[in-house]
Amino acid sequence: MHSTTPAPLIVEEPGNGTLEMFPLEPSADVLLTLFTDIFQNHWDKIYFGSLIQGAVFEIKASEPPHEIGMLDGYLTVDFGTWHFHICIGEHKGSKRQPCSPELAAHRRTSRAEFYRRLNPDGTVGSWGFRAFNGKDEQQITIFLPNPFLSDEMKYLKEPDWSRLALWDALRQTYLGLPPDPRDRSGKTMFHG
Repeated sequence: MHSTTPAPLIVEEPGNGTLEMFPLEPSADVLLTLFTDIFQNHWDKIYFGSLIQGAVFEIKASEPPHEIGMLDGYLTVDFGTWHFHICIGEHKGSKRQPCSPELAAHRRTSRAEFYRRLNPDGTVGSWGFRAFNGKDEQQITIFLPNPFLSDEMKYLKEPDWSRLALWDALRQTYLGLPPDPRDRSGKTMFHG
């Protein structure tokens, strides 16, 4: 699945701390495969939503999605009583209401990345994936299992490194990167 993996970027983000980001090609094929993999096979291990200044939505699905599909560039993940859409592909609108190329470019994912948040001491404290549209507005963050937190988001007395299995698998599958001992170097996680 992976192509040439660029070197990770280290960025200081106000309010988020220091992030090490691993870019992923934001093509519709790659993103559809990734989202389908995560939501069909790992829906019970993740939280997802938005992470923007002033608001964090940490949604946990109670069951697997009933359907995952694409229509007019939009990925739909349908959980039955609720669903969400993200524009990851070519979007044209309808014949009655065509979408301008500028608006289509704004809506479509233009940046996708796996990330790990670095603690002030340089160790790693959290792991995830996020996507941004053509105006660099966040579309979604997927919070991956954290060795410092239980499934109920309670702090653990000792890190459970087995909780990095999904991170390791996604890095290998989508970036061609093996497990990194640095991911297991922390003692806790810090909030920004």
